[in-house]
Amino acid sequence: MKNLVIVESPTKAKTLGKFLGEGFEMKASMGHVMDLPKSTLGVDIEHDFSPQFEKVASKKEIISELKKSGKEAENIILATDPDREGEAIAAHVKEIIGNGKKFSRIVFHEITKEAVEEALKNPRDIDVNLVEAQTARRVLDRLVGYKLSPILWQKVRRGLSAGRVQSIALRLIVEREREIEKFKKEKYWTISATFNKEKRKVEFELVEINGQKIETSKILNLYDGQYRVTKTVIESLDGAKKTVADSSSREYKISDFSKRETKRSPQPAFTTSTLQQDASRRFGFSGKRTMSLAQKLYEEGFITYHRTDSVSMANQAIFSIRNYVEKQYGDKYIPNKPRFYKTKQKLAQEAHEAIRPTKVGVLGLEIGTQLGKDYLKLYELIWNRAVASQMADALIESSTVLVDSTDNKYRFKANGSVLVFEGFLKVNPFGISDTILPEFKVGEDIKFEEILDKEHETNPPPRYNDASLIATLEEKGIGRPSTYATIISTIETRQYMEREEGRFKPTPVGIAVNDFLVENFSTIDDIPFTAEMEDELDQIANGEKQWVPVIKEFYNPFEKSLNDVKDVARVKIETEETSEICPKCGAKLVIRTGRFGKFLSCGTFPKCDFTKALVEETKFDCPECGGKIVFKKTRKGRKFYGCSNYPKCKFAVWKLEDLKKKS
Repeated sequence: MKNLVIVESPTKAKTLGKFLGEGFEMKASMGHVMDLPKSTLGVDIEHDFSPQFEKVASKKEIISELKKSGKEAENIILATDPDREGEAIAAHVKEIIGNGKKFSRIVFHEITKEAVEEALKNPRDIDVNLVEAQTARRVLDRLVGYKLSPILWQKVRRGLSAGRVQSIALRLIVEREREIEKFKKEKYWTISATFNKEKRKVEFELVEINGQKIETSKILNLYDGQYRVTKTVIESLDGAKKTVADSSSREYKISDFSKRETKRSPQPAFTTSTLQQDASRRFGFSGKRTMSLAQKLYEEGFITYHRTDSVSMANQAIFSIRNYVEKQYGDKYIPNKPRFYKTKQKLAQEAHEAIRPTKVGVLGLEIGTQLGKDYLKLYELIWNRAVASQMADALIESSTVLVDSTDNKYRFKANGSVLVFEGFLKVNPFGISDTILPEFKVGEDIKFEEILDKEHETNPPPRYNDASLIATLEEKGIGRPSTYATIISTIETRQYMEREEGRFKPTPVGIAVNDFLVENFSTIDDIPFTAEMEDELDQIANGEKQWVPVIKEFYNPFEKSLNDVKDVARVKIETEETSEICPKCGAKLVIRTGRFGKFLSCGTFPKCDFTKALVEETKFDCPECGGKIVFKKTRKGRKFYGCSNYPKCKFAVWKLEDLKKKS
């Protein structure tokens, strides 16, 4: 009996082939074999939004191979990924091969011998609900993209495009930039005092004056939530100096000294969102890079499926980790009972496990040798988090000492913490360092060596980066785990935003597109509306709703907005004026943003069509040749710092901190 197993990628096929013996032939579809046409809408609006899927032209040879192998096979096993997209690929492969063949669908969340054998024992039919949910998303996004993009060409600039979920992400970035622009910074001062005891230097902070706390805060209401701004009541240098002089002249006593032991518990194993956030914070990986690395780790059989919003782990995996921890570190490092985590998402996606190593005994060094250092970094991140999730709490002894002036006008405070038992921090440490306070006795006198003031400034809400944007999208219910990386890379590729030191800044084109959509398509470019649509797609996946009525309910008001916008005036894209003069007509040159990034153009365009490349200089000189360091971009649009004397000098670094170290 010949069994044909169809997956998406050659790597996955190769890994599966290791576990399946003779009688199994492996074939890869290389992703989707059917899709909506590129040149037309491909959705029959008049007939229940019927999608006009067609064979992907570039997959002609692959489709031919699949059909040939399918003709010869007695059983065809569809083993595509365990999510909606994988289900849709399986359905399309079945449609293409057809001919009354015997098909079965298997799913597994890790590519291991045990998981594959278990899946083969429990085949099922294709889940129509999952396919319809994916169809609904594809139709929905096609309607928005193909109907809105021509409007953007007319009203903003040719070559632009719009996406349903990407537009919300862009709006978050633009709204944040405007909140930063209108934020008024305020100066304030803190007062600190130093004291030596038992040859240890202890630093205290002034926390109260006349029984009133000096720290104040206010809440700013932002588009995506709230932001707390904290400062002190000392708002001038003169006030700070007076406070220092006055507090220095007084005598002090210890008014309180307390210790308490606190527990810190481990976090659950990663979901897609938390993995992307942590990889961004620790390594500077974009969401797209993280997902690419994780895809390979999954296909090679090292980790479980990486598109999931579940935090639970299989019982077998939990006990395997507990046994490993006990053997490697001792029984005090495992809690009495296994830890079980609950998913916070209303509707967790179809992969019902968190991201974890498939075999806890496989350490990162093996992955690094086989695949490379970035795979090593991500695997160790996943391994550490998953293993730590089943380990004992860390125990921390926290101590606090309060010092009051004898007339009770001023109160100073110092905090300390000591790691008593590392617990899960043994494998997943994150920035805990001992701050040991000496022993104090209530009532004892204390004399400060020095009291100083320090100037500060309130900070505006920060620009988004990969981690914070993904966290916000997840919190608001926008998109799903598998879409976050694509959302960010799409708006970056479209030149709607650019990265400055790892954070997102909207371009003039991005601002213009956002403002046009907000003004004219407010019912679509809106967080609650988009989140509700995601919930409805989940309900379709669960068989609770039919997809056609959902699309119809969306399309009717959308079509009205399309008609209403026809007479709206064209949007002007803001430009940045420079001091350079146009050599062709004498007008000033301005900075514009095009399809391939920023460039210099005559301010009188289209009257004068002069353009030239824009070289953005930094304040740094090349450490190798003394030339100017300028911003450059890779072919894929990623910014880096390079020498202006290239190719004579090939100095280049990715990060500003690396440039500072070498300058």
